[in-house]
Amino acid sequence: MTDSGFSITTVNVNGIRAAVKQRNEHNHGMLPWLDEYGPDVVLLQEVRATDAIARKALAPALAAGWHLEHTESQIKGRAGVGILSRTEPTAVRTGFGSAEFDTAGRYLEIDVDLGGGPITIGSLYLPSGAALTDDPKDVEKYEEKKRFLAEFGPYLRELLHSGRDAVVAGDWNIAPDERDIKNWKGNVKNSGFLPHEREWVAGVLDDGWVDVARRHHGDVAGPYAWWSWRGKAFDNDAGWRIDYHLVTPELAGRTRETRVHRPEAYDRRWSDHAPVTAFFD
Repeated sequence: MTDSGFSITTVNVNGIRAAVKQRNEHNHGMLPWLDEYGPDVVLLQEVRATDAIARKALAPALAAGWHLEHTESQIKGRAGVGILSRTEPTAVRTGFGSAEFDTAGRYLEIDVDLGGGPITIGSLYLPSGAALTDDPKDVEKYEEKKRFLAEFGPYLRELLHSGRDAVVAGDWNIAPDERDIKNWKGNVKNSGFLPHEREWVAGVLDDGWVDVARRHHGDVAGPYAWWSWRGKAFDNDAGWRIDYHLVTPELAGRTRETRVHRPEAYDRRWSDHAPVTAFFD
């Protein structure tokens, strides 16, 4: 944080232990990235670890003064969200008042003053869901995501109208429109781009939340922040934009820039998602 503003990064780490691991001479993992770019707040999704393991993996960052808030899933090895902040939060809240999802490691928020007054910042890992098929497992995932959206939508509306400056960012697992998937025509029947999912995001934006990356980048394809590990998806930039910041209107007006930290090459990735940062005045 500087006198000129602050920055908030979101990244699905795809397992915190894997994210901090040095993979090769070019890929030193998440911790050097954190030192190099130094955002003020980092929202983590898919931590997939107990709190003790997450703190051990992030020990160098915590020793350097970062504060970690974390909520794990009740299902071992699944989900989990966290928030790293340079400034100690004034309040921490787990979940959004859902009997089903508050123990699922899906949502965590803090109140923190980054120099311009208090801000509520939420880290979200929305269920990935599935296309609706005859497979009972697909049906279960499809219905789970629908239930999450049905509960989380009213919470977002309540937060929007609370009068607080707020940012909710993370892995939404929904690409808002055709600009947000390289191969959108091939995904119209796939989870993450189903009509009811896109309609839900459109409704959230109609309520007043601002997708600051789309506002900043305009009517262009992407920029994408998730690419499959398989094939040449990364090399061909055949990605999805499912990691983004939704911001309350007044704070959105203070957004200076958004940036996807796309690695230079496939072997420099420490997650299948790239960090996405929003910079605020």
